[in-house]
Amino acid sequence: MAAEPEILEELRRLRARVPQLTGALAASVDGLVLAHDTPGVEPESVAALTATALGVAVRMADVTGQGDLRELLVRGVYGYVATYAAGRSAVLTLLAQDRVNVGRLHLEGRRAGARIGELMDAEAAARSPARTQPRTAKPAPRTIPTRTRSTRAPRTTGTNAPTTTES
Repeated sequence: MAAEPEILEELRRLRARVPQLTGALAASVDGLVLAHDTPGVEPESVAALTATALGVAVRMADVTGQGDLRELLVRGVYGYVATYAAGRSAVLTLLAQDRVNVGRLHLEGRRAGARIGELMDAEAAARSPARTQPRTAKPAPRTIPTRTRSTRAPRTTGTNAPTTTES
């Protein structure tokens, strides 16, 4: 995977911005590890469990009418596990100490998830077979109709003009 070094660098920058993070992992929605910085934690297990939890969370959001899943937060006695959508095909899972500022965790997690999503989506677009075929015809330029304004009658400023307090 060509984006792996860039994703790993993003995970390292994220851990530098949020010192209370104890691990960061990017995985496919199927549970395959894309990149990880998770000392002391088995990344394959975390990715597989993330995919399982993601399936339940997506269903829960759908059944309750909350729309597409954006994030999932689990709080344990010793800390947090936060999962964020990262494009169409990946997720970002963060492990954090109990003393983490959850607002900061969300802010940085969302930003990193968006960046990882951009990297993954760009790689998917580059691998797409439709992308490798040469274009034969240039699409016609889009024409935008010109806007015209009609003239308005002058505004009434006299003393007989009704106000909103008068009935």
